[in-house]
Amino acid sequence: MENFGFWSVLITNFLFVLYLALGGVTLSAVLHLTNGKWRFQVRGLACSLAVLFPVAFLLLLIILTAGESAFPWLAHAHDEGHHLPGWHNYGFLVARNIIGLLLVSGLYLLFIKWQHESTVDSSPEAQRRFRNIALLIPFAYFLYGSMVAWDFEMTMLPSWHSASYGAYHFQSNFHMFLGFFTIFLFFLNRSGKLVNQFEGYIFNFMAQFMLAMTILWTYLYFTQYLIMWYGRLPSEMDRYFAMMTEMGGMWWLFLTLKFVIPFCTLAITPNRHNPPVIVMVAGSIVLGTWIERYTWISGSVANEYTHTPMSSIADIGVTAVVIIASWFAVRWSLTRYGLIRSN
Repeated sequence: MENFGFWSVLITNFLFVLYLALGGVTLSAVLHLTNGKWRFQVRGLACSLAVLFPVAFLLLLIILTAGESAFPWLAHAHDEGHHLPGWHNYGFLVARNIIGLLLVSGLYLLFIKWQHESTVDSSPEAQRRFRNIALLIPFAYFLYGSMVAWDFEMTMLPSWHSASYGAYHFQSNFHMFLGFFTIFLFFLNRSGKLVNQFEGYIFNFMAQFMLAMTILWTYLYFTQYLIMWYGRLPSEMDRYFAMMTEMGGMWWLFLTLKFVIPFCTLAITPNRHNPPVIVMVAGSIVLGTWIERYTWISGSVANEYTHTPMSSIADIGVTAVVIIASWFAVRWSLTRYGLIRSN
């Protein structure tokens, strides 16, 4: 448990990569189901991020082999009088996470395949098949995201639970994806390498989307606190109090980055038409979400077992490796599917 600060960083990086892979297809499916006309300009770029599934799978395997170093509750699994529900069976945890990721990534890759086929085959059968799998994507995202939320954040502290934590977790990460994708689009557009340019109003749509998700995230964030506070559940509040007072300001920092800055900026109409300002807000959301994930994970153990993130060579090294591997994977995907010019 002494190295849990490092494993918190690695788990945070895993969740980031995982939700970038999930987010692209989820966004494409949502835009298709809502008949968003602008989906045709961005869905190929969004789905290119699905190439990160293998990176996420490798990180998952590393984390699962770490045992109690990554899951501190394992050290107390056999303590007398210590209550662990069946969900904390480690063999079950390993199996459900490996199988879950394989099933979800397979479904998402099938979505990408049928999305492509729907563009070259206008038959009713091809269109119906694509619509049907698009209907499945949100359900898969909600169910799988809830499992990931419970395994890597909520139940890290076995005695703590929240009925709305799954929704809070996967919505927060979709919020992060929108921020990342906005930055992704901005720099691809500036690079001049895009084969098919998209219209500038896309940034306004992304700004509106981020503003809506900022408000929803704030609601889900406050809902948990509200229930525990007014329900007079002191054991549930202990985790909140520990993170608020012992996490070196990170709790309040991610609240500022994910709510105060995005809301106060994007609520002003002209800012939603200014791409550099929109990208600044997107960066705030992405950074805030990383800090949020780390805070919830590392805050599940006593403060003496964690440290300030990126304060060690190991933290920086593993994060750099993840970023470089992800960058090369996405670049390969964009080139492989003819979305950017190779030179």
